Amino acid sequence: MFIRRTQTRNRVSGEPYVTHRLVHSVRAGNAIKQTTLLNLGSHFDLAQEHWPALARRVDELLLGQRSMRDATLPEQVQAFAQRFAAQIIARKPAAPGSGSAPTVPAVLAAPAPAKVPNLRPNKPTNGPTSSPSRKAGEVDRYQEVDLDSLELVNPRSVGVEHAALSAMRQYALQDKLAELGLNRAQIAAAVGNIVARMAQPCSELATYAWLKDTSALGELIGYDFEKMDLNRLYRASDALYKHREALQDHLFGRARSMFGLGQTITLYDLTNTYFEGVAAAVTKAKRGHSKECRSDCPLVTLAMALDASGFVRRVQFFAGNASEPTTLKGMLTGLDAAPGATVVMDAGIATEANLKWLREQGYHYVVVSKLRERQFDPALATEVQSAGEVTIKLQRVLDAQGHVLLYCHSSAREEKDRAIDTAKASGLEAALAKLQATLTKPRGTQDVATIMQRLGRAKQRFARAAQHYEITVATDPDGKRVTAITWVKRIKPGSAAAHPGVYCLRTTLVDQDNATLWRTYIMLTELESVFRSLKTDLGLRPVFHQIDRRVEGHLFISVLAYHFVHTLRLQLKAQGIHDSWNTLRQTLSIQRRVTVTMQRRDGRAVHVRKATRPKPRHQTLGAILKLDPNPGQTHRVLI
Repeated sequence: MFIRRTQTRNRVSGEPYVTHRLVHSVRAGNAIKQTTLLNLGSHFDLAQEHWPALARRVDELLLGQRSMRDATLPEQVQAFAQRFAAQIIARKPAAPGSGSAPTVPAVLAAPAPAKVPNLRPNKPTNGPTSSPSRKAGEVDRYQEVDLDSLELVNPRSVGVEHAALSAMRQYALQDKLAELGLNRAQIAAAVGNIVARMAQPCSELATYAWLKDTSALGELIGYDFEKMDLNRLYRASDALYKHREALQDHLFGRARSMFGLGQTITLYDLTNTYFEGVAAAVTKAKRGHSKECRSDCPLVTLAMALDASGFVRRVQFFAGNASEPTTLKGMLTGLDAAPGATVVMDAGIATEANLKWLREQGYHYVVVSKLRERQFDPALATEVQSAGEVTIKLQRVLDAQGHVLLYCHSSAREEKDRAIDTAKASGLEAALAKLQATLTKPRGTQDVATIMQRLGRAKQRFARAAQHYEITVATDPDGKRVTAITWVKRIKPGSAAAHPGVYCLRTTLVDQDNATLWRTYIMLTELESVFRSLKTDLGLRPVFHQIDRRVEGHLFISVLAYHFVHTLRLQLKAQGIHDSWNTLRQTLSIQRRVTVTMQRRDGRAVHVRKATRPKPRHQTLGAILKLDPNPGQTHRVLI
């Protein structure tokens, strides 16, 4: 075995170029026949002085031999040797002389069932056993091997990847990407981006390393990620973002068909994420209020419109300082919602102008009312049970515009509100006591302007509590020195402190009962859980890119990953499994695909590549999701 440097020509342009090939020499009668085992490409960058050592090490790995020089070989030589040996084993037919190349599955094509010969146990012999039922060219399942020679090599993760591909196949993602003009390599890179975000959320650069060195995704879709250029991964991100409208429509349409979804409720909200670096060249990277307390960094805003089931209908990207109310019209226009559709959104977006626009467009809405005056009478309230078996009290009132005002009381929220109010009141009173104490200290100030300034800061800091206090500042006859500070607490009628645990919903759905209105609004928590999943489970934050299209492509990949994650979770929820994606990912990620190498008595080597057996919890998930317990099937090779 040796490496040959060969000059050839491009079939299309006719331009000459140099390529490298791993060649094997065998004697055929009186002649020497040379066979190319692998084309190493024109960019094979190993120094020529290491070529003989690399060829020897590949030969040793194929024959299951251990090298005495292994520890002294450069790391790059060892890495190349393991990679090339694995590729030869994967591509080699099931047995010498079969005359056929191994089957390579198309990207995202469902793997064909493994053809396992139906052999009866035979007594061990010095050579391979045979059976009349075994087809010509197949490696017999029964071999006599040296157990001390057994090695487990090339372990790669396969569990999450297999589940992710099963979700993608349900949406015919490959066909859609091909329809949009992507070629096979681009489709593989696009799938790699999305699956990596589901399995190992990270930057595109880290995704590139994961696909090359850790994941068995390439085996499942028949693509060699080790040969892929990093720029192809970035360009796949660009292609996904370019076709975002078509992909969103396709995925949501398929989800509606698969799960029988209606089109009556749209959940809408915004979140933002931060950049690592100054992001000076990114037009939408602006300073604003970070929902992750990272206002020290530039931000970008993600707006999402979801179906009530939690599937994404549309996403759009805005500057980090975007005003929430200004985004609604642009997001909902063109959604093709059914007449009388309902929009559920948070108070920050529900301005009077937006609500008027919704009414003009024929939408209904359920929003949190911004009315500061609250009224709640437990005696007039009805009760409903939440999913957590918590009792919610509901009181219905009609306002002058014909809206339903639904006052909702939660005991858990009351406990939280009281704790916050107590903390804020204690903070304000401590600040007032400190100001009072400065009036009698030897070096304390009594200057009116200074005291009033400090008092204003305290009221601003504890604004939630300050509205309930009457604070009096007494001065001397000249009005220049403060002599005393006194305060009295009086709860403001109709305020949150007067009705702890109460919030008010405002809706145009006057014909629906209280329980239905409340449950419609609670759907908004699904949107909040989506944002949490995007940020914590699917790599939405932080953003490292410094180019506009790459920034939005990075965010869009997380949205696509969420769609397939949500599909898997809905299918599991239907069978009573409500685990988070992080928990599911940890369960699935234990499964590996590994090659077992053993030497026979005659010096030949048997290589068997297959997936490890799923653990019981994994088996349960696999049965629900209809996953093959041996993803990638079993590949047996005799060399």
